[in-house]
Amino acid sequence: MKLRNLAVLASVTIAAPAIAFADTSVDANGDGVLTIEEVQAVIPELDADGFSVLDVNGDGALDEAEIAAAQEAGVLPPSNG
Repeated sequence: MKLRNLAVLASVTIAAPAIAFADTSVDANGDGVLTIEEVQAVIPELDADGFSVLDVNGDGALDEAEIAAAQEAGVLPPSNG
């Protein structure tokens, strides 16, 4: 992983402790995935490069598997419940 990507992920990890990503309030449109806009609503510091690191399949949204992987890696906080 590139040093810049590590720095982005570290900043997300520091900024994100109060967020429960499985919480439907984060998924503003209720489509089951999180767009960069939805994530930035709770982590404004996250830029497009940081989001692309989390968006492993490159489809422009974080699906359940990508969120879970980021949570397991400690990049995103665990879900409530």
